[in-house]
Amino acid sequence: MFLDASGSAPMTNRTLEAFQAGLADGWADPTRLHTESRRARQLLDASREAFAEALGSRPEHTHLAHSPHAALERVIAGIFTARRGRDRIVASAVERDATLHAATHVAAGHVSSVPVDPRGHVDLEALARELAVPDVALAAIQHANHEIGTVQRLADVAALTVAAQVPLLVDATASIGHGPSPAHWDALVANPADWGGPAGLGIVALRPQTRWLPAWPEGDDWAPGGVLVPAVLAAAVALQERREQLDATSLRLHRMVGRVRDAAAAWPGVDVVGDPDERLPHVVTFSCLYVDGEALLTRLDREGIAVGSGSACTTSTLEPSRVLAAVGALSHGNVRLGLHPGVTDADIDRLLALMPRVISDLRAEAGAPEVA
Repeated sequence: MFLDASGSAPMTNRTLEAFQAGLADGWADPTRLHTESRRARQLLDASREAFAEALGSRPEHTHLAHSPHAALERVIAGIFTARRGRDRIVASAVERDATLHAATHVAAGHVSSVPVDPRGHVDLEALARELAVPDVALAAIQHANHEIGTVQRLADVAALTVAAQVPLLVDATASIGHGPSPAHWDALVANPADWGGPAGLGIVALRPQTRWLPAWPEGDDWAPGGVLVPAVLAAAVALQERREQLDATSLRLHRMVGRVRDAAAAWPGVDVVGDPDERLPHVVTFSCLYVDGEALLTRLDREGIAVGSGSACTTSTLEPSRVLAAVGALSHGNVRLGLHPGVTDADIDRLLALMPRVISDLRAEAGAPEVA
């Protein structure tokens, strides 16, 4: 039972068939001029158009990278380079590590962190103060958080960045394919693996007015050496499939996550984090007092249940969560669920029936005091 689809969801048969079709028809180098290459180029261009339509961008301003991390690195470097004379980046405290690492690198450490409230929403007054100083090259504010599911109020954020004339980079790697695409952004990054496409691909969308300059070797595109055409085609088909079923799937997963939130809130010593209303439909995290995260993950895995624990954005999934610390929640002993469309009510029934016993057993094994 796979309940850890936040960031990497299973591929459907339709997506796998698209990948196979891409292998048959898109194997040639799309930059060359012969028939086979033109066929590969047609698949690439059609996929780019599908991404652009879903993201609310234009195909000519929609770029492909080798991964979401590479996409974040290149778009941050490109916008920062174009904003000569401004040497600081503003980012929320709950951004992905990839965003913060790239920002720290290109801005030589001049990154200002904007705090969030206990539900994970950006402090708009603090953001306004940071933007008031005329040295900001860009602001990085995610659409929705990959660990706790909170959806940011981007209309309010964008009102501040527009007034300050600061480009807004929106990390939508956790939200595209799960609900409406964000409307407020100057640059946007998406992750096909999160909506059930192949891994190893990132997407960058830019507004026509967003200025950027290549901050990489001459001749390199957003994806040096090119991308795997079958993977791009499969990602486009996966996104189309998600969009066709979006309303029904989002409603069903939203209800399932609501069940988990309500049940977990009633368990002794368990704290459910994130906004209960302004949230992604498929992500929920709760922290368990006096429980080790690694032990919890291992015990559930023995029961045939795959969940996430620790930070979703570090190289080691068992590192304490910086996001949970930022919202003031317990950063150890947490369970992060990412539901995909194949999850059933029976799966949730089994998880909810099992969790109280697992938590109680682990506390007893650790010699922890009873929790009322």
